[in-house]
Amino acid sequence: MDRRTLMKTLIAGLGASALPLAPLAWAREPEINSDARDKPFSYAWLKGYAQKLAGNAYVSHEGELPQTLKQLSWDDYQAIRFRKDHALWADSDSAFQAQLFHLGLYFQSPVAIHEVIDGKATELRYNPEFFDYEGKQPLGDLPGNLGYAGFRLHYQTDYSRDLAAFLGASYFRAVGSDMQYGMSARGLAIDTAINGEEEFPRFSAFWLEKPQPGSQVIRVWALLDSPSTTGAYAFVLDPGRNMVMDVDVALYPRTEIQRAGIAPLTSMYQVGENNRRMDYDWRPEIHDSDGLAMLSGSGEWLWRPLENPAHLRFNSFSDNNPQGFGLLQRDRNFDHYHDDGVFYERRPSVWVQPKGEWGKGSIDLVEIPTVDETFDNIVAFWHPEEPLKPEQEYLFSYRLHWGERAPVSPREIATVQATRTGLGGVIGQEREYFSWRFAVDFTGGMLEMLGDNAEVEAVISASRGEVEITSARPLSAIGGYRAMFDLVPGDSEEPINIRMYLRLGDEPLTETWVYQYTPPPQSERKLY
Repeated sequence: MDRRTLMKTLIAGLGASALPLAPLAWAREPEINSDARDKPFSYAWLKGYAQKLAGNAYVSHEGELPQTLKQLSWDDYQAIRFRKDHALWADSDSAFQAQLFHLGLYFQSPVAIHEVIDGKATELRYNPEFFDYEGKQPLGDLPGNLGYAGFRLHYQTDYSRDLAAFLGASYFRAVGSDMQYGMSARGLAIDTAINGEEEFPRFSAFWLEKPQPGSQVIRVWALLDSPSTTGAYAFVLDPGRNMVMDVDVALYPRTEIQRAGIAPLTSMYQVGENNRRMDYDWRPEIHDSDGLAMLSGSGEWLWRPLENPAHLRFNSFSDNNPQGFGLLQRDRNFDHYHDDGVFYERRPSVWVQPKGEWGKGSIDLVEIPTVDETFDNIVAFWHPEEPLKPEQEYLFSYRLHWGERAPVSPREIATVQATRTGLGGVIGQEREYFSWRFAVDFTGGMLEMLGDNAEVEAVISASRGEVEITSARPLSAIGGYRAMFDLVPGDSEEPINIRMYLRLGDEPLTETWVYQYTPPPQSERKLY
């Protein structure tokens, strides 16, 4: 399954309130698929098992399910619904419940799911009584070792809506207080945006610990498997205004991995204020996230607005021990979207907070062209400088924050609120050459305290071309400043990297706005 098919399936299966799926899972590793009940389980055991598994060749189990499940129509597949009265822990005083996704159609890789109680694990065998089959599916007798496609979690504040879901490859989603799904995270990215085929590792087994009475957190463990690596994952989910996930990762490569993506985030950007390439829709903006925020190891705040490029675009931001990064939805104004169906202004931002030192590497951003909103075309992740080598253990720990706002943000400096672009030049004067205008709005920090005569300067650098008609002036409508400039790109069509921030004297007032502009071909440079 390629990225486009996979992401269309995930988006359709996980809407504002995710829909259940169909069953599957046999021929798993003997230690996991054992009929023994109450087997001792711990994260240490899982790491040991993942390391042992890495010594064996990868075995794919995709498609190991009855033909009747493969042949389901999309409508009949969606008509297989989990029965809420069979939710895990529904008959207890737990603050959490878990529901299972059925295998079938596009979800053809078996996932083993276990319940952990007092350090003992028991596999949840497939049970047709867990589901209502409302369509006309010729399912027949399905085997007890069929398994499931994944699971979703519900919380005591509203058991009718899920707060997290793990479904498809190593993808998972969560919500904050808005209870609105949006972008996704993944366990691991391999060979994203390079020549050749991207590898999609998958979570082949999960362990869900039954929460203790009164506990407001839930623990989940996962086994990752792929041709290049195995891995052991430990999650601690803590719901709230922001959903907080603590993630511990242990990777055991089978082969050398040149391009590993740690803590990968996946989102969608079709059209927005700064990029209107695909603006055929009646809605003015369509995106789950509008920018990549970064806090470097040296303490510099960076903001990179997202784009829907005409061609695949890859940007790499080198760093040493980053303090955090995330794909954010800063624009929370309904009037900017006018979508009363999926409510893009409510989509959660996700912030990655590394624990410990991650060393040298880069925060990589991949932007893939898309013609519609059903395709997640944005990927961001941490890429270690050194390749991951076989017969080694690699440990990473981080915290994910899902919600309206990132848990950390610049306090003393202003942040970018909007980026707009268009044809440059001086209104009322005939244009003699092509230029492109950038208008960037900043709010927060010290900006509101500045007097009208404050000599605020826009500090701009570009890798190529000529910057002209620069300005930085207060804008009372936003309680901040607007910086504007034109860029004359010259004859080349190669991308131009731009950086800008505002300062007063020698003191920076804002985070650093970074952008990559690709000039159009000469034939498209209309002067109007």
